[in-house]
Amino acid sequence: METKLSDLVARLKSAAGDNIKAVVLYGSAVTGEFQEKHSDLNILCIVERTTVLELERLHPIADWWMGQKNPAPLIFTFDELARSADVFAIELLDMKRHHRMLFGADFLEQMEVPLRLHRLQVERELRTNWLRLRQAILTAPPKKKAHLGIMMASVAVFCALFRHALLALGQPEAHGKREAVDGVAALTGADASGFHSILELRAGKRKEKEIDIEAAVQIYLEFVEVVTNEVDRRLETS
Repeated sequence: METKLSDLVARLKSAAGDNIKAVVLYGSAVTGEFQEKHSDLNILCIVERTTVLELERLHPIADWWMGQKNPAPLIFTFDELARSADVFAIELLDMKRHHRMLFGADFLEQMEVPLRLHRLQVERELRTNWLRLRQAILTAPPKKKAHLGIMMASVAVFCALFRHALLALGQPEAHGKREAVDGVAALTGADASGFHSILELRAGKRKEKEIDIEAAVQIYLEFVEVVTNEVDRRLETS
């Protein structure tokens, strides 16, 4: 990982010159939950200018980085990022709390994230992703492989939203996916066993043949529904 990150920074500095102001690593690589088979190296780049010419200079680096099976770096000017805090409150709160500067001064320490808007985003994102989960199950072939794929693809997103739901409700911060799931389960009384099964499979602690996929997907969907409705209710009355 360190070799890749050093190589990325060197390439960015060489291509962008004085346009590149900061490079930030965020996500599971700095929270201690990085899993090589499932996790990405998430990068934020702060630049001075975002003209087409400047972006084209960065294209070969983005192409190479995506070839390493990582998402393309996010490109922002500092002013754009600061103005986006009300829209991307979840994402920026995560970056602010858990990040590593690969290049440049640490500007995230001082960034203000409006928590009132964070609550609204938590409600919206939970509801939106619950609907996406339901639609994915509706449109997928009724087969174990398809249902397992839906759960594996969505579990990290839901765990992040559960963690932010706990924050929005004034609960202690959950450290890790399992703790986030258990935290919202304790608040709602919902059955978390479907999420536990998928997290254990993802971590290599269980084998696919040891999981009843059809039972797990039913419990998984019900858990998301119960948590979404209860978080919505609690945020409305708090």
